[in-house]
Amino acid sequence: MQLDAIFTNGRFTTLDPHRPTAHTIGVFAGRVAALDEEVAHCTARQVHDLGGAPAVPGFNDAHQHLSMRGRRLLELDLRAEAAPTLDALYAAVAERAAELEPGAWIHGAGYDQNKLGAHPAAEALDAVAGGRPVWLEHVSCHMGVASTAAFELAGYPGRLGVPDPDGGHVERDAGGRATGLLQERAQPLVTGVFRPSPVEEIVTWIAAAGALGLSEGLTSFTEPGIAAVNDIGHGPVDLHAFQVAVERGLLKVRATVMPYLTVLHDLGVFEPGNTWFGLDLGLRSRFGDDRLKVGATKVATDGSLIGRSAHMCSGYHDEPDNSGFPLFDPDELRHMIVEAHRCGWQVAAHAIGDAAIDLALDAFAAAQAAHPRDDPRHRVEHFAVASDAQVERLAGLGAVAVPQGRFLTEIGDGMIAALGPERAARCYRMRSLLDAGAVMPGSSDAPVAHGSPLLNIHDMVNRRTASGAPLAPGEALTAEQALRAYTIGSAYAEHAEDRKGTLARGMLADFAVLSDDLLAVAPDRIASLSVGATVIGGEVVFDGGALT
Repeated sequence: MQLDAIFTNGRFTTLDPHRPTAHTIGVFAGRVAALDEEVAHCTARQVHDLGGAPAVPGFNDAHQHLSMRGRRLLELDLRAEAAPTLDALYAAVAERAAELEPGAWIHGAGYDQNKLGAHPAAEALDAVAGGRPVWLEHVSCHMGVASTAAFELAGYPGRLGVPDPDGGHVERDAGGRATGLLQERAQPLVTGVFRPSPVEEIVTWIAAAGALGLSEGLTSFTEPGIAAVNDIGHGPVDLHAFQVAVERGLLKVRATVMPYLTVLHDLGVFEPGNTWFGLDLGLRSRFGDDRLKVGATKVATDGSLIGRSAHMCSGYHDEPDNSGFPLFDPDELRHMIVEAHRCGWQVAAHAIGDAAIDLALDAFAAAQAAHPRDDPRHRVEHFAVASDAQVERLAGLGAVAVPQGRFLTEIGDGMIAALGPERAARCYRMRSLLDAGAVMPGSSDAPVAHGSPLLNIHDMVNRRTASGAPLAPGEALTAEQALRAYTIGSAYAEHAEDRKGTLARGMLADFAVLSDDLLAVAPDRIASLSVGATVIGGEVVFDGGALT
């Protein structure tokens, strides 16, 4: 038999129980066609030697804002590594201002007030930006700070008269003037000035982050939210931008995109006695192919844990009078979720606080009771602060929780400060989900945290914050459990376990070649591993020197 490619002399961990390891894989038409002795009498157009290196099924990030990650790669970097203090942040803004024309926007992202001691302030930005409009996006993406010039362009001169929209909050000084900080659904008051983003810019962002992902062994990802400019998305034709990136060969990673729930709408009667809620043409979850497809519809029920806007059942440990807030009226949220479920959508509800998790699970239960469906497989993105009862309820509903590994290191200290020691023990549960019988995917929420699957797996296993503090250590996974999450679990979360996640005959030939055996190295060494090559559909899309 003539194959398209043979990859030999490797140490493949296949995650296929019938053949857990292999040394040779043959590929035809983008899929695994033969393994080991089955390849013996085959020829191939290309033969690649792994030189004895270990390889695993390709990493699949179930929750990565890849296009936003690309945008942040090109914006002013305000993460703690680049701007560790407020003074350093203001200095970075001043330096960028000096490079720009008068009146040009300054866009920065990645700051965390938990590490800086406070949010930036409009007055201080005014002093260093030379009158230019400034928008600094918080690391969580759930809030940001604008300069006075930005408010003026938005129609609020002097930062006066700024309204509080439903599901949002505007921080004000004692005189009622906005300080610059806009939380949640208040952000579009300013971001609406420069969005929607041009399609060519979005394509550039997708290409930049896609290339970075390939170097990290990423072969699939789910973009959690597109097309809702005032919620999550760059513009109303985000899907078109992804399609352009695929057509131009700029996006090699397999993409699943989630339209934001607010872009779904009532389409009227589609058959006698029945109305349709969704996208035009009846487009819904699972439309597309293995390169680009529509996944669940995403909705954020609450905000950010480190931003203290996540909807909690009781006040934050360090802000006892603040328990966050929901982003939608509960009845409105339930109606939208039930309608989306009725019309065939998988629903992915961002829910971080325990009160928000109840809202999501209540809506899922109501949807299934009103309109029973076989395996809707709804998702709770983050599932950050959950009780034992909520873990059991999620598993009983057949829903999928989507926690993030790298949060534990990068923002874990801030989460502990927000929750206190008792609730921190219930933060980003992982082992409990598996013990309850739930299928758990792996994800990063990049660019909120680093997108590297290996770094995320490291944290899923080790569960320590940047200061070295353990964070719910009883929720730690084994390396194999974490690898399964980042492969099989993530495929399951997008209804793709029949073709992704394992290296078996008939499955997509996606894998990553590593510098060492992920399942054999000491747990504290996982973060030091590197990716030597990435293969998607039998095509070498990244080669860091591992193949000959």
